[in-house]
Amino acid sequence: MAKTLIKDVKIFDGSGKKPASGEVLIQGNMIEKVASGGKKIKEHGVRVVEGGGHTLMPGLIEPHAHVTYPDCTDLASVGQIPPEDHMVISLKNARRMLDQGFTACFSAAGTSKIRLDVALRDAINAGHFPGPRMRAASPEISSTGGLGDERLLHLHQESIGLIVDGPVEMRKAVRLCSREGVDNIKINISGDQFARGAGMETLSFTQEEVAACVETAAERGLTVATHARSDESIRVAMKNNINVLYHADLITPETIDLIEARKKRVFMAPAAGLIYTTIYEASDWGITEEMAESLELKRKLESCMKAYTELRKRGVRVMPGGDYGFAWNPIGTNARDLEHFVNLFGYKETEVLRAATQLGGELMNMNIGLVRVGYLADLLLVKGDPTRDVSILQDADNLLMIMKDGVFHKEPQTKEIQRQSEAASAAAE
Repeated sequence: MAKTLIKDVKIFDGSGKKPASGEVLIQGNMIEKVASGGKKIKEHGVRVVEGGGHTLMPGLIEPHAHVTYPDCTDLASVGQIPPEDHMVISLKNARRMLDQGFTACFSAAGTSKIRLDVALRDAINAGHFPGPRMRAASPEISSTGGLGDERLLHLHQESIGLIVDGPVEMRKAVRLCSREGVDNIKINISGDQFARGAGMETLSFTQEEVAACVETAAERGLTVATHARSDESIRVAMKNNINVLYHADLITPETIDLIEARKKRVFMAPAAGLIYTTIYEASDWGITEEMAESLELKRKLESCMKAYTELRKRGVRVMPGGDYGFAWNPIGTNARDLEHFVNLFGYKETEVLRAATQLGGELMNMNIGLVRVGYLADLLLVKGDPTRDVSILQDADNLLMIMKDGVFHKEPQTKEIQRQSEAASAAAE
């Protein structure tokens, strides 16, 4: 099998430790050797990549992906896209994610087209199209009047939701999604501001309905993730052993205690980016800051900041990213959430990078997210040092190399690496 030796790099291994100078040897799609502290890897007949002193790190992992979202302005419009056109949009989005350094995505819901996520995942895995590793998700399972139900009495309207009511319908929906090949089930236990008649503190399902979802998913080996903003909805999720919790903006200190007690099993992602951009950057789409405040988005963001600052202190596995796919929060800008974690929740750069790599690999349940022997070779070569400034990851030009599964998606930019190396040498003289 072909081997690649990446030399002269500062290695951020994903564990949260500071970068250290070193070399990495790739054989096939696996990391075979890692040397640091001045040690050298002696191999002959290998392709050599000169890193120019830049940072080698694991590929980024999006824990709350909506790769099939079309950068929409409203959820109803998602359902109006014909399946053929929607697949083309999804393929473009998948490539855009990989171009931005995201080598893996944990899908947090597709659309009402149940097989869209599945077909996208399978096409990428087969090598037909470029894109990140994916765990494909069901549509957002919701109830009549809940988030994702865009129907009207006089007009049927598809969107992002699969609408069910009662434990029997719930079991059937999960079985259907399992039959069609999803990896993850997404259930909306709470509503949201944009759901007609179901605000963010509204419960969309009963205990019995949620239990039916989780039990049926467990029978089929599927992971369950939930949209749950209110304190009560998080408690319902935890009572039913749902361990992938999205949002949780309005949780109380008592519920944080419950989460901490289960922190070895729980994964969380606040999706702060969408809240932030909707408040401050959506005026071109008719959402003024005043309108956002009337929708209680500022209260949501303040509560989110308070909750996740505390969750960070408690050592809960919290990951950046989520809810990208809207016009003012588009696919491909997902790395911005790393900066939000620093500015809004008090994370250090090394902490948030660990969350975006190692913790993401744990969520994906794959040997990814670390630069470590025996791990899959999903790697980025980054111009500069993201452990000092995570915002550099938002610019694709700073990604000098993108490797997924041991194959270059973006070939090493040797001329740029050489130019940077010469500039650094000249500055040191």
